[in-house]
Amino acid sequence: MNNEEIRRKRIRVRAWRRGMRELDILLGNFVDARVATLSPAALEALEALLDLPDAELLSWLAGAKPPSEHDTELFREIIAFHTHAGPIH
Repeated sequence: MNNEEIRRKRIRVRAWRRGMRELDILLGNFVDARVATLSPAALEALEALLDLPDAELLSWLAGAKPPSEHDTELFREIIAFHTHAGPIH
Protein backbone atom coordinates (compact mmCIF):
# COMPACT_ATOMS: atom_id res chain seq x y z
CA MET A 1 0.00 0.00 0.00
CA ASN A 2 1.46 3.37 -0.99
CA ASN A 3 1.31 6.64 0.93
CA GLU A 4 -1.56 8.00 -1.17
CA GLU A 5 -3.74 4.94 -0.43
CA ILE A 6 -2.95 5.25 3.28
CA ARG A 7 -3.85 8.93 3.20
CA ARG A 8 -7.20 8.19 1.56
CA LYS A 9 -7.98 5.45 4.10
CA ARG A 10 -7.19 7.81 6.99
CA ILE A 11 -9.49 10.42 5.49
CA ARG A 12 -12.25 7.82 5.21
CA VAL A 13 -11.89 6.87 8.89
CA ARG A 14 -11.82 10.51 9.99
CA ALA A 15 -14.92 11.31 7.93
CA TRP A 16 -16.93 8.49 9.53
CA ARG A 17 -15.77 9.13 13.11
CA ARG A 18 -16.45 12.83 13.60
CA GLY A 19 -18.33 12.63 16.88
CA MET A 20 -21.62 13.97 15.51
CA ARG A 21 -23.69 11.41 13.66
CA GLU A 22 -24.98 14.04 11.24
CA LEU A 23 -21.44 14.86 10.14
CA ASP A 24 -20.52 11.19 9.96
CA ILE A 25 -23.32 10.73 7.44
CA LEU A 26 -22.69 13.90 5.44
CA LEU A 27 -18.92 13.59 5.22
CA GLY A 28 -18.66 9.80 5.29
CA ASN A 29 -21.01 9.27 2.38
CA PHE A 30 -19.26 11.95 0.32
CA VAL A 31 -15.83 10.49 1.08
CA ASP A 32 -16.93 6.93 0.32
CA ALA A 33 -18.23 8.05 -3.07
CA ARG A 34 -15.45 10.43 -4.09
CA VAL A 35 -12.19 9.98 -2.16
CA ALA A 36 -10.67 7.66 -4.78
CA THR A 37 -10.91 10.34 -7.47
CA LEU A 38 -9.98 13.47 -5.49
CA SER A 39 -6.83 15.33 -6.50
CA PRO A 40 -4.04 15.94 -3.99
CA ALA A 41 -5.21 19.57 -3.65
CA ALA A 42 -8.77 18.42 -2.95
CA LEU A 43 -7.49 15.91 -0.38
CA GLU A 44 -5.65 18.75 1.34
CA ALA A 45 -8.83 20.87 1.39
CA LEU A 46 -10.78 17.90 2.76
CA GLU A 47 -8.22 17.32 5.51
CA ALA A 48 -8.52 21.01 6.45
CA LEU A 49 -12.30 20.61 6.76
CA LEU A 50 -11.86 17.48 8.87
CA ASP A 51 -9.69 19.49 11.29
CA LEU A 52 -12.52 21.95 12.02
CA PRO A 53 -14.83 21.80 15.05
CA ASP A 54 -17.98 19.77 14.44
CA ALA A 55 -20.49 22.52 15.28
CA GLU A 56 -18.81 25.00 12.95
CA LEU A 57 -18.64 22.59 10.02
CA LEU A 58 -22.20 21.36 10.52
CA SER A 59 -23.52 24.94 10.52
CA TRP A 60 -21.87 25.57 7.15
CA LEU A 61 -23.20 22.32 5.69
CA ALA A 62 -26.66 23.30 6.95
CA GLY A 63 -26.54 26.59 5.06
CA ALA A 64 -24.47 29.14 6.98
CA LYS A 65 -21.84 30.87 4.85
CA PRO A 66 -18.35 29.53 5.52
CA PRO A 67 -15.39 31.92 5.68
CA SER A 68 -13.66 32.41 2.34
CA GLU A 69 -10.72 30.12 3.17
CA HIS A 70 -13.15 27.19 3.51
CA ASP A 71 -15.58 28.19 0.75
CA THR A 72 -13.68 26.04 -1.72
CA GLU A 73 -14.62 24.06 -4.79
CA LEU A 74 -14.44 20.92 -2.65
CA PHE A 75 -16.82 22.36 -0.05
CA ARG A 76 -19.29 23.22 -2.81
CA GLU A 77 -18.92 19.64 -4.15
CA ILE A 78 -19.88 18.28 -0.73
CA ILE A 79 -22.95 20.53 -0.66
CA ALA A 80 -23.91 19.54 -4.22
CA PHE A 81 -23.45 15.85 -3.40
CA HIS A 82 -26.21 16.16 -0.80
CA THR A 83 -28.50 18.43 -2.83
CA HIS A 84 -31.22 16.70 -4.79
CA ALA A 85 -33.29 18.37 -7.48
CA GLY A 86 -36.01 15.74 -7.35
CA PRO A 87 -37.33 12.96 -5.17
CA ILE A 88 -34.91 10.35 -3.95
CA HIS A 89 -35.94 6.82 -4.89
